[in-house]
Amino acid sequence: MSRAIVVGVDGSPSAGSALGWAADDASRRGLPLRIVLVREPWAAEHPPTAASDRQTLTERCTYVLDQAADQVRRLIPKLEVSTAVITGAVIERLKSESETADSVVVGSRGLGGFAGLVLGSVGLGLAGHAHSPVVIVRMPVPGSHGEIVVGFDGSPFAESALDYALEQARARRTPVRVVYAQRTPMLTPHPVGYGPLLTGALGDEAAEIRLRLAPWHEKYPDVEVIESTVPGHPVPVLARASETAALVVVGSRGLGGFASAALGSVSHGVLHRTRCPVAVVRPAWRPS
Repeated sequence: MSRAIVVGVDGSPSAGSALGWAADDASRRGLPLRIVLVREPWAAEHPPTAASDRQTLTERCTYVLDQAADQVRRLIPKLEVSTAVITGAVIERLKSESETADSVVVGSRGLGGFAGLVLGSVGLGLAGHAHSPVVIVRMPVPGSHGEIVVGFDGSPFAESALDYALEQARARRTPVRVVYAQRTPMLTPHPVGYGPLLTGALGDEAAEIRLRLAPWHEKYPDVEVIESTVPGHPVPVLARASETAALVVVGSRGLGGFASAALGSVSHGVLHRTRCPVAVVRPAWRPS
C-alpha cells in the first residue's frame, strides 16, 4: 500500500497553498492524499468570536476539512482523498503522522490566533524532527515547471535529499540542479563548502561531484542532472537559485553540523530565505 502525502490545513490562505501543492504532488506521483487538521485539546468549543458566527469549534473543524476535500476532489476527481481531525499538540501530532507518510506538507504560516485551529508556522518545529520529508509552502506558489534545486555536500542527509529531488523531477519531467556552494576563506589553502565534501585542489571539485553523482545517473537515467559548483555561502546561493525553481530540497543537516542538531544552519537559513517551496529531508527517505 502506498504511503500518503499528508497535508495540514487550518483554513488559512497559506494552508490553502499547501493543500494545492500536496494535491498536485499526490496526483503526479500516484499517491493518496491525507488532509489533517490538528485541534489543540485545551481549545474552547465555543471560541469568543463575533456574535454572528455561531459555529462551534467542532463544526468549524469539520467545515474546514470538508471544504478542503471538496476543493481537491473537484480539481482532481480520481485522486484518493481522506480527512481527519487530530487532537493534540500540532508539531507532535504531525510528527506522528510522518511516521507512516511519504511526506508532510504545511504552509509557511497559518491563521495565527484562531483558537483551536492550530497550524501556523510549524515548519521550523517539524523540519528535522519528522520521519518523512517536510515540505514548507510559501505564498504565492510558483509554477510547477521550474527546475528542482538540491543542495549537495556528500553527507547521508544530502544523499537522501538528492533522492527526493530526483523523484520529484521525474514526476514533473523537469531537470534537477545539484548545487555545491564552495566557500574559500582567506588565508586557507583548502575550500570549505556546504560540508567538507572535497579535500583536493579547487580544480578537482567538479570531477569529485561527478563521481559522487554517477550512481544517481544510473538510478534515474530519465532525469537531466545539472551540476553546479558555485562560490559563496550555501544559504544565499540556494536562495538565489530558488527565484526560478519549482522546489528547493535540502538535507536536514550536513557534514558540517553538530551530530545532536536536528536542523542544520544551512537548512534553517534556506527555510527563511527561499522564494519557492522547500523540502527538508532526513535519512533515509525512499520513494513510495
